[in-house]
Amino acid sequence: MADLRIHRDHSLGLAKARKVALKWAEEAEQKFDMECTIIEGDFSDTVEFTRTGVNGRLIVAADHFDLDARLGFLLGAFAKTIEREIEATLDDLLAKGGGGAPAAKKAPGKAPAKAPAAPAKSKR
Repeated sequence: MADLRIHRDHSLGLAKARKVALKWAEEAEQKFDMECTIIEGDFSDTVEFTRTGVNGRLIVAADHFDLDARLGFLLGAFAKTIEREIEATLDDLLAKGGGGAPAAKKAPGKAPAKAPAAPAKSKR
């Protein structure tokens, strides 16, 4: 068995994030024959998804998405490919969701990389 964990920060707010999650669930149902159930909450929603060999959930919050999935033995061999497909789909939907490009994944305990400062211009 293989476990997938995907986290994406965003700045959409809960209303737009719900729309992105609904679109993701619709695509998962169509492309991967998943059965998706959306459970709405006051501060976050949960999209539960399942099919033979896969089950998981997508937590939808105002500022992030957290996806956890467990792949069965046969699909576990394709875990990296499946993970890349989910990441690409989620990133694409987030970019189209109105919040611009999704925020980069943050490594625990590390500050985000900063671009080097431009050299100062001399006044001559």
